[in-house]
Amino acid sequence: MESNKLNLVVRTMANTILDNENYFSELDGVVGDGDFGYSLARGFEIVLEDWDNIDRSLPSTFLKGISTIIIGRVGGVSGTIWGTAFLRASMTLDNKIEISKEDVIALFRNAIEGIKKRGQAELGDKTLLDALIPAVNQLEVSFHNGENSASAIKAAAIVARQSAEETRPMIAKRGRASYTGERSIGSLDAGAVAIAVLFEAVSNAWQE
Repeated sequence: MESNKLNLVVRTMANTILDNENYFSELDGVVGDGDFGYSLARGFEIVLEDWDNIDRSLPSTFLKGISTIIIGRVGGVSGTIWGTAFLRASMTLDNKIEISKEDVIALFRNAIEGIKKRGQAELGDKTLLDALIPAVNQLEVSFHNGENSASAIKAAAIVARQSAEETRPMIAKRGRASYTGERSIGSLDAGAVAIAVLFEAVSNAWQE
């Protein structure tokens, strides 16, 4: 992956989060505090405002810059979780100029471990991990099978959407939603849906 494609991915994420601010907040408001979309949008709004000033000397410094903005501007748990994900991803790349398919999987894996640690969450807790982990697993399988990036990302997006839908019968075990206990059954996890929406947006942008 060249730096311009990394720019494409992050900018697509930022625009998609802003476009879905109300949708993500509405999902979060069913059993949560309803500020997920708003909080995330405020951070990525700053990312877009500062876009031309973010250090792009290396992919790692670019991702670290995104992390700094998110941690500083996104409130609550979301800032910590998403900021940690970008920070752990940046640490994976070190001084690399180009990103291989193996690097992509490694940065996702490290981001996932960071999210687990910060959020004290695991697969099955009804969080964004329930869409992110299956999507990354699919991405790794597709890369291993020799698929090109476009088809691999599309397959991951499909899995992310299916996995997000599978959070509906789960009981939330983390975050504000966990306070509702069995009342969280029947609702989709906002974070998992956000992951699905982001994978789909990046897939479409990549195809184009």
